[in-house]
Amino acid sequence: MKVGELEIVQIAAGEMANFAYLIHHPASRLGLAVDPSFEPQRLLDEIRRRQVALRWLVNTHGHRDHVAGNQVVLQATGALLAAHPLAVPGADVALEEGMVLHLDEVPVTVLHTPGHTPGDLVLNPPGALLTGDTLFVTHVGRADLPGSDAEALYASLQRLAAFPADTLVFPGHDYGPMPVSSIAFEREHNPYLRCPDLASFLRLRLG
Repeated sequence: MKVGELEIVQIAAGEMANFAYLIHHPASRLGLAVDPSFEPQRLLDEIRRRQVALRWLVNTHGHRDHVAGNQVVLQATGALLAAHPLAVPGADVALEEGMVLHLDEVPVTVLHTPGHTPGDLVLNPPGALLTGDTLFVTHVGRADLPGSDAEALYASLQRLAAFPADTLVFPGHDYGPMPVSSIAFEREHNPYLRCPDLASFLRLRLG
């Protein structure tokens, strides 16, 4: 899908309904990949088909269903592994809030969105959010796992909900009625984003 100057390729990648992503600049063929999951070959096939020079492999967080294919992709492409240090200690690039990865001259901004895990990240290329396990279509990430923080998840979701209405949402799993959404759709249809306050969110998410 073309979003501004970049193309975002959504790739079904595993038995847990994961999505991997390839974000690339069609003119320069520079790209970054996200969360190869258990089927990294599907991601590699897209990289090769589009003749993308992969600069970074980004993990939105450290759960195995997102990072299992890392080494296969890194060895095949020579890309640098990039993640929040609380998610993937020892990654080549330690991503923090506000850092920017450039594809040609197009910025992909890093948002630190803790809650599902302490090291969750969302990527923000212009006009889009790749939300990992923080925000799904009509749903949100779990907050009852080791390291989860439901209050932090609420704050992260409120932050995402404040993006412009036409911002596209590319989730980490195919859990909703459609694979790609928008902030406007989520504000209207996602019960977790419709919670009027923290207390009601906690009842819904942890109840």
